Amino acid sequence: MHQKYIFSNIIGTFIFNEHINLLDKKSFKNIEQKQKIEKEFEKKYKNLVKPEGKELEKTLSFFKNKEFFNDFHKNNLELTKIAIKESVKDDILIIQAINNIQEIDKSVNILIKRLREWYALNNPEFEYLVENQEKFIELILKKQTKKEKDSMGADLSKEDLEPIMSLAKQVDGLFQLRKEQEIYLNKMMEKTCPNLLAIAGSTIGAKLIEQSGSLKNLMEFPASTIQLLGAEKALFRHMKTGARTPKYGFLHEHPLISQNPRNLHGKIARTLADKISLAVKVDYFKGKFIGDKLLKQVEDKFSKKDTIIKQGI
Repeated sequence: MHQKYIFSNIIGTFIFNEHINLLDKKSFKNIEQKQKIEKEFEKKYKNLVKPEGKELEKTLSFFKNKEFFNDFHKNNLELTKIAIKESVKDDILIIQAINNIQEIDKSVNILIKRLREWYALNNPEFEYLVENQEKFIELILKKQTKKEKDSMGADLSKEDLEPIMSLAKQVDGLFQLRKEQEIYLNKMMEKTCPNLLAIAGSTIGAKLIEQSGSLKNLMEFPASTIQLLGAEKALFRHMKTGARTPKYGFLHEHPLISQNPRNLHGKIARTLADKISLAVKVDYFKGKFIGDKLLKQVEDKFSKKDTIIKQGI
């Protein structure tokens, strides 16, 4: 009994005899047909095997014929389109959202500086009274900025004040856009990585995903790497000049670190990184929600009572 070979690629499934001469073929309308067509051939031709070694080399050579080039080109394009569509996962959307928020922050910082300098030409005293940027905008737009009688500010005309107010409105719009983006980011984090969200918060969690490139990459990182994400410049400076080793990166923004004494920051960052490492693994493999328990373990370890005891107060 002569051997017959079955071989599939992106354009179809082919049946060859022992001399690698084509016996039968069926082209794919789409690659999803592959499994179905192979089963049909296996019923039609008994004891089919896949070519290996020299037979595989001869089989591949068979497809060097120009008659297959158009089909390969067409199906490769189709597979590429499918791959691109499927590559847009939730963690990519999270990365886009946090990048947008950071870009908004940069724009706001530049524009608010310009606005304060511009408005100070009219009312320099008020410019120093309100430090909160959002409140500063709000008071300007509501025209609740009283100008002292003996103010050093220039008496600008309505025409001169209009572009200043227009800029204030634009900056206020950016503040509102940022809030909307934060709401969206929080929803995406709840959907994609609730455990990471519970421990790190939406902003820190999203920055960790963005810096690592994906949730999968972050899941594969050891806790020591997670601890230093965001501190790459300081780490390279340490390696190059021997400067102090950074203790943490994005984690310095975490409330537990800011609320505790400086001498505990390194320990808290290590503990947080350990819990985040575990949380991300649970999220990636779609495990149960344990974020609240993990966060409580960190909070209990570094509660104010324990902090006082550790410091000998």
